[in-house]
Amino acid sequence: MSDEPENTPEPSGALDQSEIDRLLAQTVDADTAGSGGGRAGERPPVFRADGRRTGDDDAATRIEAWDFRSPVFLSEAELRRLRLQHEDFVRALGARLALFLRMECAFRMSRLTTQPYQKFAEALTAPVHICLFRAEPLPGVGLVSISPSLAMTLVDRMLGGRGHSVRAGRHLTEIEIALIEDVLLILLEEWCGQWKSAQEPHPQIVGHESNGCFLQTSARDAVMLVLVLDVKFGDCAEQMQVGVPWYMIEPVLRDLQARRQQHAKASPAAPAAAVWKPVYEHITLPVRAEWPVFEASLREIASLRPGDVLELPVGVLDDTRVLLAGTEKFAGTVGVEGDRVAVKINRKLSVSEPAT
Repeated sequence: MSDEPENTPEPSGALDQSEIDRLLAQTVDADTAGSGGGRAGERPPVFRADGRRTGDDDAATRIEAWDFRSPVFLSEAELRRLRLQHEDFVRALGARLALFLRMECAFRMSRLTTQPYQKFAEALTAPVHICLFRAEPLPGVGLVSISPSLAMTLVDRMLGGRGHSVRAGRHLTEIEIALIEDVLLILLEEWCGQWKSAQEPHPQIVGHESNGCFLQTSARDAVMLVLVLDVKFGDCAEQMQVGVPWYMIEPVLRDLQARRQQHAKASPAAPAAAVWKPVYEHITLPVRAEWPVFEASLREIASLRPGDVLELPVGVLDDTRVLLAGTEKFAGTVGVEGDRVAVKINRKLSVSEPAT
């Protein structure tokens, strides 16, 4: 006969209602604290990069929201410098394509941003024509997207048309792709030409695609520098995009930054010394000596008559100004030398010294 009592309940994993209510209350409290609904004035713990925790009274610590899904490796100054550089590229591209197509082609930079490769590729929805290019010797593959409507309008102009907008919801044919490559090569040559570095990238088209879902030119989380252009050609207004992986232009940007730093550290060149030339010997300049006497009102000036006596300040003879071509250059003293009035030059007037 067993020693255990017959009424002992069997172990069970089920929770009674009181335990369930207690767990739900703990979950609600945790969610409230995580969403900032804690006590008034309570501050979440802040840790530094080295793992040390800052004090609760450290009011100088600034906390900002950061989206790690949209990485940005450029400071505001560097991004502004890139925008200015791409604005020059856009102006040069519009002028060159206008000569090539013999018709005005207006480009305007809509935005210049960085975004992950996956987000950039997913935004290239059909119908779209995507050109894959390399810029030797830079690593990686860049992308240029253009709407088929704009591409066929440009092709129509290249074949002698008037450049009217062509509306067609289809992909480009092989002949149209071969023709639009001439326009895309001009765009890529101007884009590579803006990077004035020692590497001198040269563009080369390596392929074409019609859907961004099939692109595998970079890793999904690779950072892309994306330039969006508003294009107006005739009555056709569309957009083009140029996207390059960050590691593709990083060597060029590093080289340009090193050049700017080297130029900033270089000491300014000393001004070249003036060199006398024989042709200067026969140039004549008017020389005039005058005195800084006093200032008078217009009423006093208008009342002057022959025979009036003007009282000069004491020491005015020692403050005679010598003017060369109407510009004060020297200060001297007036005197008599033999039977002539002469001026002895005492000093040279500085540029900052106010004129009389």
